[in-house]
Amino acid sequence: MDVCTVAELTATSGRVLGVDFGDARTGLALSDPSRILASGIGYISPGGIAKTADRVAEIALEKGVSAIVVGLPRNMDGSEGPRAARCREFAELVAIRLPSVRVAMIDERLTTVSATRYLNETNTRGKARKTVIDTLSAQIFLQNALDLLRSRDC
Repeated sequence: MDVCTVAELTATSGRVLGVDFGDARTGLALSDPSRILASGIGYISPGGIAKTADRVAEIALEKGVSAIVVGLPRNMDGSEGPRAARCREFAELVAIRLPSVRVAMIDERLTTVSATRYLNETNTRGKARKTVIDTLSAQIFLQNALDLLRSRDC
């Protein structure tokens, strides 16, 4: 199945998994079944794009999700660079592994900035900061996707 848009997720119901793919760490967030609230559930570091896609597929099955939202890192001018291409490749690998689960991509511009700002406000530093920033980023863009789905302004 191909990667779709967030708007196409309106045809699904139930939990949504948010994935902030990274080469070192991949942050994860999960919605409640009614798709109102996103919560960070941690990060994984299996190593390599294929192993990460495998692990995300396993987690999606364990959590019983009907959809996955992968962050798409666009430049501020809206263009896409090499990092975006890598995230698209990752989303496609996940979609291949989970043909019954819809996989969408969402613009994640400024989510890391928002996450960083929040961590600064809570005085989260050092190792603790590294371990939560990817999870928090996934939570922020998953919440954005849930808000879009609820508003039907996708």
